[in-house]
Amino acid sequence: MKGKVNYKSLKDNFSEVDKLYSSLQSIDLSKSTEAQVKAFYINAYNLIVIHQIAKYYPLKSALDRNGFFDKVKHDVAGESLTLDQIEKGKVILKFRDPRVHFAFSCAATGCPELANFAFNPENLEEQLVSRTTRAVNNPEFIKVDNQTKKVNVSMIFKWYEKEFLEGNATVLAYINKYRTQKIPGDYSIQFYDYDWSLNSL
Repeated sequence: MKGKVNYKSLKDNFSEVDKLYSSLQSIDLSKSTEAQVKAFYINAYNLIVIHQIAKYYPLKSALDRNGFFDKVKHDVAGESLTLDQIEKGKVILKFRDPRVHFAFSCAATGCPELANFAFNPENLEEQLVSRTTRAVNNPEFIKVDNQTKKVNVSMIFKWYEKEFLEGNATVLAYINKYRTQKIPGDYSIQFYDYDWSLNSL
């Protein structure tokens, strides 16, 4: 997908990234609203990913670092958390909002495009709709073959299928909620392999 990141430049200016990363540990969420908590953890996740990639750059994939997502812990808002714990425990399982899958960026080519802004509670709803709409209308992310009546979609829709089905008859029905050009309901869905190569310039 588009949205490549210049990790070399970030590494060259690592002190600024590191300063933001270090600031995560002192955040107090005890009096925060749900929107503030959701926005914070999405931003924290994306910042940590960028920080870790820039720190160890050059890499071919985040998976080149053992435990990148599920073992390495980070000090965030008074807790020691892995990226998986932030993504799943603090956002996905807590809020049950499928749109967040298009806000997280895991530094992989197959991941939804990294936003060029921070998520904020004041207009979080609009931002999540925007990211979801952008993703499902991207022909590199949702690959429609009208000749064969097949739709190739990211493994994200398989890994989190239950979430996308909540209130929707099919995954395709969920996708069509945000599509400019609707996909016919009789098209079959297939899942293409996730590309873990680094989304680097």
